[in-house]
Amino acid sequence: MSVFLARRLLALFLTLLGASLAVFFILEVLPGDPATVMLGIGAQEDTLAALRKELGLDKPAWERYFLWILGWFQGDLGNSYAYDEPVTKIILERLRVSLPLALIAITLSTAIGLPLGVLAAAKRNSLTDVSVMGFVQVGVAIPNFWFAILMILFFSVFLKLVPAGGFAGWDAGTWPALKSLILPAVALALPQAAILARVTRSSVLEVMREDYVRTARAKGLTFRSALWRHAVRNALIPVVTIIALDFGYLFSGALITETIFAYPGMGKLIFDSIIGNDFNLALVALLFATLLTLIGNLLADLAYVWLDPRISFGGAER
Repeated sequence: MSVFLARRLLALFLTLLGASLAVFFILEVLPGDPATVMLGIGAQEDTLAALRKELGLDKPAWERYFLWILGWFQGDLGNSYAYDEPVTKIILERLRVSLPLALIAITLSTAIGLPLGVLAAAKRNSLTDVSVMGFVQVGVAIPNFWFAILMILFFSVFLKLVPAGGFAGWDAGTWPALKSLILPAVALALPQAAILARVTRSSVLEVMREDYVRTARAKGLTFRSALWRHAVRNALIPVVTIIALDFGYLFSGALITETIFAYPGMGKLIFDSIIGNDFNLALVALLFATLLTLIGNLLADLAYVWLDPRISFGGAER
């Protein structure tokens, strides 16, 4: 296992390094000048030049990238141009906001999608199956932003049960903060639950056609026992993959949903930093999102071994 983890951690580091190179130069070619954004379009050229020099923007792109990578190993990821604070501090502040939202959304999507997928597979071609697949199609087809707007109109404007947007903050108390999380969490969770239900149904049906499941049924095992003891566990590998990828998306990629709810999370931070030409903050935030996705994939690989004994840490079947 130690060799497996060492190889995966090395691959994670190299992937993160490659992603940093790609993101850095993509942001480099985007139009805009941080110095102009900070000082305004009416600033004098000599003032702009002095600020660019202070920010290090007068250096060539490759040199700035090299210096930024050196900062990695020194624990210095630079300052935000817009906030004039260390980007690490800003991201940690947004982490306190985005992490609870992502955890609630991933819990809801799993708690809804996984049982519905298993139920649809167990009741294949029945009214229950058709109903679940109808929900799945609606969940996949409706855009997140439209669903979020409908939820705001119904639960906030009409029923006045929860806030329409913003975040009360944990200092305001647990319940006010959780009320601010309900609508964005549900808006994120339901479309992901629909995808998860469809993947679960397909995976369970595929496993139920395997020889060992048919053999277990032939030996007298009931359908329910064969479903839960053999099919569901072995069908969870693609489901775990979806959940691992969802976590990175729900944590930092929920840009439209966070914008609609005016929720100050990582997705909105990335959007605002790119729009405001705060490229250093955007770079670190995007790489942090990439790191979370890579960690999710690593945890999924570890879960595969537990779910399927035929898989070993070396990648070959036992």
